[in-house]
Amino acid sequence: MWALEPGTHHLNHGSFGAVLEEVLVAQTSWRRRFEANPTRFVARDLSAAMDRARESIGGFVGADPAGIAPIRNATTGVASVLRSMEPDFEPGDQLLTTAHDYNAVRQILRFTAERTGAEVAVARVPFPIEDPSQVTDAVLAATTPRTKLAVVDHITSPTALVFPIDEIVSALEPEVPVLIDGAHGPGQVPLELDRLGASWYTGNLHKWVCAPKGAAFLHARRDRRKVTMPTVISHGYNAPIAELDDRYQLLFDWLGTDDFSAWAVVPDALELVGSLESGGWEAVMKRNHELVLEGRRIIATAVGTALPAPDGMVGSMAAIRLPEAEGPDPIGDLSPRMDELIDAGFVTLVMNWPKWPSQLLRISACLYNEIGEYQALADVLRV
Repeated sequence: MWALEPGTHHLNHGSFGAVLEEVLVAQTSWRRRFEANPTRFVARDLSAAMDRARESIGGFVGADPAGIAPIRNATTGVASVLRSMEPDFEPGDQLLTTAHDYNAVRQILRFTAERTGAEVAVARVPFPIEDPSQVTDAVLAATTPRTKLAVVDHITSPTALVFPIDEIVSALEPEVPVLIDGAHGPGQVPLELDRLGASWYTGNLHKWVCAPKGAAFLHARRDRRKVTMPTVISHGYNAPIAELDDRYQLLFDWLGTDDFSAWAVVPDALELVGSLESGGWEAVMKRNHELVLEGRRIIATAVGTALPAPDGMVGSMAAIRLPEAEGPDPIGDLSPRMDELIDAGFVTLVMNWPKWPSQLLRISACLYNEIGEYQALADVLRV
């Protein structure tokens, strides 16, 4: 059912996702439809395909579809918001993130700060962690009257923690606009974005929704749509509009000639993946959550380290501390142990986090995984 290489334990769904063969067939059909008559496709078919996907995504994430814009990945969503807000930043302003942020997002903040004279402030969220309130406390402690934007992960990349975004957004908005980096959120945990009330939420659909690469979205709250621009300005900038939401959609829907097939098949991916468990998406998320909890327990026991976070802060991926590494400090964030595991048939993520020689193993659980895979990995890692 999945377009994955056989004979390998794929335990790193969180990085790049995986696609059902049936979704790839549907994507090929859309590509052929485009190539068969490109002019007709763009002039007549594309808008309906974009709206179909927008409606499907809006229903899945609990958002007015008018606030959903297509982007290629969550990093692009973060860059779009930061570029849109740049004129509002002045020297001495602060752009807030946390110590658990994604490196690419940190670099976008750094780039914006260097261009505007603003500063990147970092909330020191602890790890290991005992309670979600420690996240909220750290973020609020780092917030000052100079904080002009807070960029907060929904589920962190290196440490796989589900952050209490409801409490953070409630505490900061509207005085401090909040951008939620939901790269790992959709399909891993339930979403109600209109109820959440963050200024922006950007999420990937190629991870737990299992859409093809190139499918992601940026959700803007209604009062933020007028000022939110894509990183590429195209025809939508001077297109005649009837409503504010039309302008937002026109800006993002067409950035130039592209392959629109990943976005077009998101409704298919949502329907197909949700049908693989009798209880639908709720059952899918529950199954993956329970599997990764058991997997991390097995591996943590094998390597002799304590669980670094409570079960309630885990979604469908989990981080486990490995014993400290030995040898010279490698270049980059990825541990040499990761290559060793790949050679042994286990695709995982092993990071030098927060820095060498500390080692953090991140595992994921998706519908194609079984408990025996984590037991086999534990046997390889056992000390």
